[in-house]
Amino acid sequence: MPSTARFDGVREFCLSLPGATEKLQWEDDLCFKVAGKIFAVLGLDSVPQRLCFKCAPEKFSELVEVEGIVPAPYVGRYRWVLVERPGVLSAREIENLVQESYALISAKIPAKRRKPKAKCR
Repeated sequence: MPSTARFDGVREFCLSLPGATEKLQWEDDLCFKVAGKIFAVLGLDSVPQRLCFKCAPEKFSELVEVEGIVPAPYVGRYRWVLVERPGVLSAREIENLVQESYALISAKIPAKRRKPKAKCR
């Protein structure tokens, strides 16, 4: 993926995850959520676009060593990273990392909020 590329396909991938929704927040940030909890944020106002997501501790340490990836402002201490340039990761790596973020966030959601309620007859 060239360094000038955008995060093509990120929106579609995020919305393909079970129970994922999107909401425009903070003016120009497209937030992807599961059960109301954010698992990824796509900055629409920056050029190139920026992508933010949560990581496991070991992956966080590895990613922040890559030029173009930094701890995310305000939430970096919770192991969220900000990918400032989409070309530093392949499309497959981005999908894997976003899926990992989704799994980390959804694991903290109480079971009763994760599963849709059964309909009474």
